[in-house]
Amino acid sequence: MAGGFFPVNNTEVQVGTNNGKIGTTIDFENDLGFKKNNVSFTGSFEWRISKRSRLDFEYFYLDRSASKTLEKTIEFGDKEFDINTRVTAFSNNQIIRVAYGYAILAKPKYEAGLLLGAHVLLGDVGIRAEGQNVDAELRENLDFTAPLPDVGIWGKFVLGRRWGLYTNINYLALKIDNISGRIMSYNLSVLYNVTGNFSLVAGYTGLNFKVDVEKERLNGFFKWGYNGPTITAAYTFGKHVKHH
Repeated sequence: MAGGFFPVNNTEVQVGTNNGKIGTTIDFENDLGFKKNNVSFTGSFEWRISKRSRLDFEYFYLDRSASKTLEKTIEFGDKEFDINTRVTAFSNNQIIRVAYGYAILAKPKYEAGLLLGAHVLLGDVGIRAEGQNVDAELRENLDFTAPLPDVGIWGKFVLGRRWGLYTNINYLALKIDNISGRIMSYNLSVLYNVTGNFSLVAGYTGLNFKVDVEKERLNGFFKWGYNGPTITAAYTFGKHVKHH
């Protein structure tokens, strides 16, 4: 399955240092001029291992950047960006999701079961000052890889000869080594079987991350929430494919 994703974002970041600097809580959309609405690509693969078991693989990326003249002084890492400084900021994120699903209920017209998996967030956020009169070293960034396991429930329902419905919700909060996080994701999709093994899927999906990262020099807090519609094309193959 592959297609487009149109998320509305809300991003909050705070990066301090391990020697005592706390850092300013920065709203990327309000403070740094990031657009809330974006367009991105999403892709997924589902392997039906058996009647009740399945493996899901999903990938999503969103690279964003913006420039703005600061309306307040902000501290990001061990750098301070003064009010009225023109800055460029970026937030580049990739999400890889792997999940195992088991159908407790497996009927011809509906399925429902449990999910056990993980979202892996690869993040890189940074700010740098613009202009010839600004110190070229006035820049800072925090990059991290945060694997966040989650558990959830899912359901698939046949709505008609060509129509189907899928929904799932996942949640977990935990700490792994120097990364702690909380994650909640959800999805609701309607499938229309166009012909044979080809279908179109329209859905609405959302995810909320909260990650605390401690590195050798920096101490970061990253909160990112997005939700929005998806439009994807799905192709199914294999000897066990059945159409209702």
